[in-house]
Amino acid sequence: MTVELGDRSYPIHVATLATGRFAAALVEATGDLSHALVIYDQAVESWAQELCEKISASAVRVDRRAVPSGEPSKSIQQYAELLDWILQSGADRRSVVVAVGGGVVGDLAGFVAASYARGIRFVQVPTTLLAMVDSSVGGKTGINLAGAKNMVGAFWQPDLVWADTASLDSLPERSYLSGLAEVVKYGVIEDAAFFSWLESNASALVNRDPAALRHAIRQSCLCKARVVKEDERETSGRRAILNYGHTFAHAIEATAGYGQWLHGEAVSIGMQMAASLAIQLGQCDADLLERQTTLLTRCGLPVRFPDADVDAMLPVMGRDKKVAHGKLRFILPSRIGAVELVGDVDESEVRRAVEAHR
Repeated sequence: MTVELGDRSYPIHVATLATGRFAAALVEATGDLSHALVIYDQAVESWAQELCEKISASAVRVDRRAVPSGEPSKSIQQYAELLDWILQSGADRRSVVVAVGGGVVGDLAGFVAASYARGIRFVQVPTTLLAMVDSSVGGKTGINLAGAKNMVGAFWQPDLVWADTASLDSLPERSYLSGLAEVVKYGVIEDAAFFSWLESNASALVNRDPAALRHAIRQSCLCKARVVKEDERETSGRRAILNYGHTFAHAIEATAGYGQWLHGEAVSIGMQMAASLAIQLGQCDADLLERQTTLLTRCGLPVRFPDADVDAMLPVMGRDKKVAHGKLRFILPSRIGAVELVGDVDESEVRRAVEAHR
């Protein structure tokens, strides 16, 4: 499929056991490729090594660098170290950064690519389900500050996204299941038929069935591609729907300590809080929360945050990028398949929503 953005359009390949075709797809997408800078999560070193061998076989010079696993790598220090490494590697404007790993590596390497020489080309090779369906598509890159997630970054679209489900085989169960939260999100925000399909196929996805996975990844990417096409840089508000559950989730991650909850786990709980908030405000029926809870639970995802500290979470939510004139705003569902941006939400209602899922 293709993310349609005019001269910045790019293909998304979704396949299983297709590593042998990667180098050809890379060359086709980047044209005059002569130098690849492969930045990879150290947890997927063997996968990255195989990709590097395929690229080298195409007469392309390859330099590679591992990044420690985990959210702490999305830091100013790691960002600076990678920029120095790229400089020492003799990169120029024809070089291409290839990110191999989950969302952490994709966000970090993408921001490095957006910054070096005022922007060099970039390819995403996501190896987690969460990255395949969400962070690798759409051009958002960035790093964290100590007090806020993804607060420093740039919009920088990749030239290619290559999602091979075989890379998920060695993913730990918890990390794999975490990605299903973003898959469920797409059903809630835009695609009621897909949500129903997920209800019927949750077991196949939990068991990593390749055909079910390819369908889920494709439908998720199609949804995100449509939204990005309509609002690439979050200027119209349309792209904000992709943040369903994320205002709560980012506060969960920040107050629990980055790494305590995986991102998808925090999103799962955040969607629960958002749905409860919508019900409290009379925006949707309780049935939506019931269906969402059932599906998330069947996907092995958490639906409660027992240690939630509302007083600590509220200031974090106050720094959310959707805040306007000091007022909290949330993406809230009106029904399965439709959400909207709701502003000026009273703090007491937010407290109730958080407490409902402790």
